[in-house]
Amino acid sequence: MSTATIAFVGAGNMANSIIGGLLSSGHPAERIRAADPFPASLERLAALGPISVHTNNADAVEGADVVVLAVKPQVMAEAAASIADAVGASQAVVVSIAAGITIHSLETRLGRGAAIVRCMPNTPALLGCGASALFANANTSEKQRQYASDLLNAVGLTRWVPDEGALDAITALSGSGPAYFFLFMEAMADAGRALGLDADTATDMTLQTALGAARMAVEGDVDLVELRRRVTSPGGTTERAVLSLEDSDLRGRVADAMQAAFDRSIEMAKDMG
Repeated sequence: MSTATIAFVGAGNMANSIIGGLLSSGHPAERIRAADPFPASLERLAALGPISVHTNNADAVEGADVVVLAVKPQVMAEAAASIADAVGASQAVVVSIAAGITIHSLETRLGRGAAIVRCMPNTPALLGCGASALFANANTSEKQRQYASDLLNAVGLTRWVPDEGALDAITALSGSGPAYFFLFMEAMADAGRALGLDADTATDMTLQTALGAARMAVEGDVDLVELRRRVTSPGGTTERAVLSLEDSDLRGRVADAMQAAFDRSIEMAKDMG
C-alpha cells in the first residue's frame, strides 16, 4: 500500500479523517492527492501534510492506483462522470463511501469493466475508531481488495461482507449505530438529573460509564452476555434495572429501530438509481 497513489474526490470530513489516518500510518504524502471545488476544503487538507491538491477531479485521478469517491450522494453522478476516462486509463480501483449509491449505479457511470469497492463507514472514523464494511464487484483483484482494506484500516476496524445487500444491514447497525448510543446516553443523563444529580455530574458520569463499558467489551476476553452477567448481582440494583429494561421489551424496540433503518437504506438506494 505504501507504494500506491491514492486520489480523493471530495475533501470533506471523512476524506480528512482517512488522509490523516494514512499519514499517521506512514503513507507517503507525495502519494496522496485530493480534488475539491472549494479552496477552503483543500486548504484544510493541505494543513495535514504536503499532499497534492487540485480543483479538477480528473487531474487528481490521473495515474492513481486507488480513487476514493468521498462526495455526497447528490453529486455522485457528476463526480463519477468527471473521472470515468481517467479511471479507465489508469485501471484504478474506485472506493465509494457514499451512502445509497449502488455498485450497479457506479458501473453505469464508470464503465462495466471498472473495479469498484463500495464501503459503509461510520462517523467514529473521524477519531480513528471507525467501523467500515466493504463489498467489491467481480472486476476487483485481490491486490485491489487489499488496497481498500488498508485504506479503511487507517481509521478503524474493517469487515468484508458477502453480498452488497448486507451493506443495508451494516447501515442499520454501525452506520446509524452511534446515534442509538448517543440517544441512550442522553436518556441516562436525563434520568440522572431526575434522580437529583446536577447536569454536569449526570453527563460526565454517563459518558465515562459508556467509555468504560465499551473498553471492557473491546479489550476483554469474554462475550457481551458474560460481561453483563458479571455486573448483575442476583437481587441487586443492576438486576432490578436490567429486568425493568427487559420487561419493557428493550430488545424488541432495538430490533424495530434497526429494521426501520434497514428499510430506509434500501429505499434510498432505489431513490438514487
